[in-house]
Amino acid sequence: MQVWPGEAYPLGATYDGAGTNFAVFSEAADRIELCLLHDDGSETAIELRETDAFVRHAYLPGVMPGQRYGFRVHGPYAPERGLRCNSAKLLLDPYARAISGAVTWGEEVYGYPFGSPDKRNDLDSAPYTMASVVINPYFDWGDDRRPRTEYHRTVIYEAHVKGLTMRHPALPDELRGTYAALAHPAIIEHLTELGVTALELMPVHQFVNDHRLADMGLSNYWGYNTIGFFAPHNAYASWGDRGQQVLEFKSAVKALHEAGIEVILDVVYNHTAEGNHLGPTLSFRGIDNPSYYRLADDPRYYMDTTGTGNSLLMRSPHVLQLIMDSLRYWVTEMHVDGFRFDLAATLARQFHEVDRLSSFFDLVQQDPVVSQVKLIAEPWDVGEGGYQVGNFPPMWTEWNGKYRDTVRDLWRGEPRTLAEFASRLTGSSDLYQDDGRRPLASINFVTCHDGFTLHDLVSYNEKHNEANGEDNRDGESFNRSWNCGAEGETDDPAVLELRGRQMRNFIATLMLSQGVPMLSHGDEFARTQNGNNNAYCQDSELSWVQWPQDGSDLLEFTRAMVWLRRDHPVFRRRRFFHGRPVQGTHDELSDIAWFTPEGEEMTQRDWTSGQASALTVFLNGNAISEPGQRGERITDDSFLLMFNPSPRTLEFVVPVNHGRQWQVVVDTAVPEGLPPGTGTKIEAGGRLTLVDRSLVVLQRPD
Repeated sequence: MQVWPGEAYPLGATYDGAGTNFAVFSEAADRIELCLLHDDGSETAIELRETDAFVRHAYLPGVMPGQRYGFRVHGPYAPERGLRCNSAKLLLDPYARAISGAVTWGEEVYGYPFGSPDKRNDLDSAPYTMASVVINPYFDWGDDRRPRTEYHRTVIYEAHVKGLTMRHPALPDELRGTYAALAHPAIIEHLTELGVTALELMPVHQFVNDHRLADMGLSNYWGYNTIGFFAPHNAYASWGDRGQQVLEFKSAVKALHEAGIEVILDVVYNHTAEGNHLGPTLSFRGIDNPSYYRLADDPRYYMDTTGTGNSLLMRSPHVLQLIMDSLRYWVTEMHVDGFRFDLAATLARQFHEVDRLSSFFDLVQQDPVVSQVKLIAEPWDVGEGGYQVGNFPPMWTEWNGKYRDTVRDLWRGEPRTLAEFASRLTGSSDLYQDDGRRPLASINFVTCHDGFTLHDLVSYNEKHNEANGEDNRDGESFNRSWNCGAEGETDDPAVLELRGRQMRNFIATLMLSQGVPMLSHGDEFARTQNGNNNAYCQDSELSWVQWPQDGSDLLEFTRAMVWLRRDHPVFRRRRFFHGRPVQGTHDELSDIAWFTPEGEEMTQRDWTSGQASALTVFLNGNAISEPGQRGERITDDSFLLMFNPSPRTLEFVVPVNHGRQWQVVVDTAVPEGLPPGTGTKIEAGGRLTLVDRSLVVLQRPD
């Protein structure tokens, strides 16, 4: 076989039509062998002799897409110095664009013999581990264009590739649970009819099913266990895993873009699947352990702010290069539209503390590609000082955990929540205004993959995670949930009616709030996980969306609320409310006003009173301060939002001087929310009865 010197950049395997260039970084290695893997189990080893700045490289003419390969790294195995090179372990390329196969768990894939973690294990891992794959980078994108939906028009739908598509009755069996299923007309039709503009996919970077879970007969269903930051997870591919997964993913993105739907990836750059010092040697650990991971004072061990065993070393230029190269690759080559960063506070830990001035933020800010897509932070981790809601840099948006908690507290009847709820409803200015951000920095959600589904939030007081095999010890114990009078499944009509009303309350509140709403897949059908609030290991009917045969009232209500929001800019303002008349408009009324149920303007005493449990909000469609795209004035109808989260029926008075006549357009006390055009008309000063725990929206055409 011919071996040419090749180039040190780009890293990974790069096919150019005639052959493939291989390049891998390691400062710890004495020498590195590139191993070409054959279908009969044999391999051809080629030493990478050319080295530039610790990058070893070679070009192999005639090596084509579909070729499986790995690296064997020769160097010191000295855990006491943080070095874990072991040439008996076939290692994945950190820059592999595709990965084939799966891990077969046994002592062979570990760098040490079981029971002796400081000794070297010389069992060959090649037959038991995954392989990197050379891919064909060429794909006909045609006239694909990113939708580039502005945040104020965005509705996010968080979904799991397999969970969303595994049980859809219109999908062929061979497509269920795959990237191809996302491109199926039945899935796209559901998303477009729902009004979704962005599909946020739970991890699709190649991940590993943990040894512990495999032994328990479970699996890492959620996928927060990445091993390949450039490779689409091969188990979600229906076409094959020798590079076909790349083409299938691109085809799905192209189809979603054609429907006007953006694709956002949930990415896990804070740790890898190699775990702590007792974890397997699959890639980074064997290539250059101290360059990739944060090691403890005793370098045999790892610093861990993620709860997974390790954390990537965010002050290493090679880690930062890996992350930025990965992000750019998914934008430029895979055409994705943004990222949601798991445990993003860890990415800001250049040293110990979370630091807004860390190198990672600097690199993202100045990158001409990555800085132009949607960047969403999960603004916390499990380390000291890790809860950072409201503290990310100005170009970032954040999962607003305080929004989730406050809205849940309001509707379960917690006292003294009105003041904070008012802030959350109007875009959380207390979190985002002081650093120049706007309401759209807040990604609002009530439920997500982590925790109860919407149905379970109103059906369970306690978690029920027995299926996870940890005696119900795992998962969050404080969920701010309320079972409405019965734990779990019930046939009590009063309880079922209340649960339906509560689910509508949550959906309506989410869509009426300033910021960017995010729905969790299946909540529009009242999906249940039987009280399991930590279904990370449940790749089964428990976690998959069960699609109703004939639709549902909740689905129709959710659609109506999403489209109400999309049709009315007063619910999706780009600037915070002023709390006074807006200069330059002809309306003398404030852009927002707050009233007691009696129709009187709220006073400071009303806000702080422990007895206050309901309120009315006036949104002035004639006092929107931001201009349209061409500088034109934006006007809309005005609305009254009446919230009665109390446990008793209340009479609300329509405020005077804010409109002569109103029409009810939403009433969560009605199972279907309210059919269009059937709402009651009511005059200023009139009275409206709201049953306990319900929400009503009145519209004033302007």
